[in-house]
Amino acid sequence: MESLIQTITVYALPVLFGITLHEASHGYVARMFGDPTAWQAGRISLNPVRHIDLVGTIIVPLVLLFSSKLMGGAGLLFGWAKPVPVDWSRLRRPKRDMLWVALAGPASNLVMAIIWAISLRILAETGATADDFWVKMTIAGIQVNLVLMALNLLPLPPLDGGRIVFSLLPSRMAWQYSKVEPYGLLILIVLMFTGVLWIVLQPLLALGQGIVNWFL
Repeated sequence: MESLIQTITVYALPVLFGITLHEASHGYVARMFGDPTAWQAGRISLNPVRHIDLVGTIIVPLVLLFSSKLMGGAGLLFGWAKPVPVDWSRLRRPKRDMLWVALAGPASNLVMAIIWAISLRILAETGATADDFWVKMTIAGIQVNLVLMALNLLPLPPLDGGRIVFSLLPSRMAWQYSKVEPYGLLILIVLMFTGVLWIVLQPLLALGQGIVNWFL
C-alpha cells in the first residue's frame, strides 16, 4: 500500500496536467481558426479543475494503477478529461483546420514532456539522485506525456490521429473513414487488453523519446 501511495503522489501532477492541458490546447487552437465555442464555455484555461472528468481523470487512472500494481505490474495508467467542445462547422475551413485543432493535443503533450525533461536535467545538475521525489516526478512526467502523445496520434477516430487522417484524406474517402468512429473506443479497449496497443504505440513512443532525448 505504501508503494501504491508513493506512485500516486509521483504521477498525480503529471497525469492531471498531461490530460487537462491536452484538452485546453484543442480549444485554444480552435479559437485561432474561428471557433470560439470552447472559449465561450470557459474551457481555454490552464486551471485543471475546469477540465477534470471525475471518472476519466480520477477514478479510471486510480483503478487501473491499483489493479495493475496489485497484479505485480509496473503500474498501468490511462485516462481522459472532459472533451473540449469544438464546433467543426465554425472553423474557417473545417476539413483543413480540423488537422491543426486535432494536432494541438498531442503537440501539447510533447511540449510538456520536453519541459519535464529540462526540469530533470536541471535537477541532475544540482546533484539530485534517482531516489529524489522530484526526479521521480519529472521521469513520470516524461513517460505520461509521451504515452498520451502516442496514444492520441493513433489513426483511430475519435482520437486526434483519426481527426488528422480525416483531414488529410480526399472528401469521399474521409467520410467513409469517419464511419469507424462509433466503434473507435471499443477497438481501442480491445487493443489495450490484448496487448497489441503497446506494440502499435512503440514507433510513436520511440519518436517522442528521441525528441525528448535532445533536451536531457
